[in-house]
Amino acid sequence: IGRALMTNPDLLLLDEATEGLAPILRKEIWSVISQIKKDGIATIIVDKDVKAHLGVCDQCLILAKGRVVYSGETRELAENPEIHVGYLGV
Repeated sequence: IGRALMTNPDLLLLDEATEGLAPILRKEIWSVISQIKKDGIATIIVDKDVKAHLGVCDQCLILAKGRVVYSGETRELAENPEIHVGYLGV
């Protein structure tokens, strides 16, 4: 992430940025991602940890079997238990 930020990007793409890391490191990285958002850098995050995104992302897109099954505001996703059960398995 640091090397990417050194290029002053307009868009940052993060794919499984916290995969395999200890929980304390995951928390630190999500904190950095929150700061990136505050700094105004557009970011696309691909990750399986939906709960971590809820406090960071404005928009969410959920894919199932290669198809978009949800596209909308993160707030709406957080408030809709049917989506959680149907597509997130929680």
